[in-house]
Amino acid sequence: MKEVRETREFLVQEGMGKRLDIWLGEQLEITRSQLKNLIAQRFVLVNGEGVKAGYRVKDGDRIFLSLPKPQLKSLEPEAMPLDIIYEDDHIAVINKPKGLVVHPAAGHWDGTLVNALLYHFDRLSTAGGPLRPGIVHRLDKDTSGLMIIAKHNEVHEYLTRQLKNRLVKRHYLALVHGALSVDEGVIDAPMGRHPRERTKMAIVESGRRAVTYFTVMDRFPKYSLVECRLETGRTHQIRVHLASIHHQIVGDPVYGRRSFNLGAETQVLHAAYLAFHHIDGRLMEFNSDLPEEFENILEKARLIS
Repeated sequence: MKEVRETREFLVQEGMGKRLDIWLGEQLEITRSQLKNLIAQRFVLVNGEGVKAGYRVKDGDRIFLSLPKPQLKSLEPEAMPLDIIYEDDHIAVINKPKGLVVHPAAGHWDGTLVNALLYHFDRLSTAGGPLRPGIVHRLDKDTSGLMIIAKHNEVHEYLTRQLKNRLVKRHYLALVHGALSVDEGVIDAPMGRHPRERTKMAIVESGRRAVTYFTVMDRFPKYSLVECRLETGRTHQIRVHLASIHHQIVGDPVYGRRSFNLGAETQVLHAAYLAFHHIDGRLMEFNSDLPEEFENILEKARLIS
């Protein structure tokens, strides 16, 4: 029996009738096939009992998920395509595609950005821990865009200090529901774990300070294209903050609306601009064009009256 790292508990309040593996997949960044394996190995219990992946969840069900400790031997290089837009002896900047998990975690040991980094680069920093070589900051699985990769610990720590001191500039583009009534604004609302659904984040009075600046880049009758600039970097910050002002990101499966998503199955969110200082003192600035999928959904938003 594998050693358990932690156990998570979920209470089903929405989604009655969905398959267990599908419902859990909406709560976690774990693929359906990996969830099926965890369920088959009884790492998932419903109301204290083992069930099959096809079990239909009911309101009030309590689901317990035990996460096995990481198997470090599974951290292997994989020959996956990687969009490297800058590289030198100290850093790389990559353009992460939508749908790619950044680093291995319970139930998702391969097929991650880290596996691709191990294949493409001869050395990576280890300061972020054994499962996160080179990773200075992360993006959600279904958020695309720019990321910094550190090749050694000195530059990793240098970049981490910039992040802590809010010197790294990150701009995101998001398509949101509704035409905003203002051209720009700031959302200053503390964030923490949701009091009941522990896999979600929420605005909570006792949470850590979170600040997002936004500017409307384009406005349509029923949608808006918004640029968001982070002062802080909390988990799911942009997604939660935009939802808090009733302009949820189109397609967001966790914090968004259930309809009028223009065919988007996950959040239409892209890290489009990144600026920081290189360890040699240079100001580094990078821009990333919108992915084709984002552009296609944006065009649909323009056509809806």
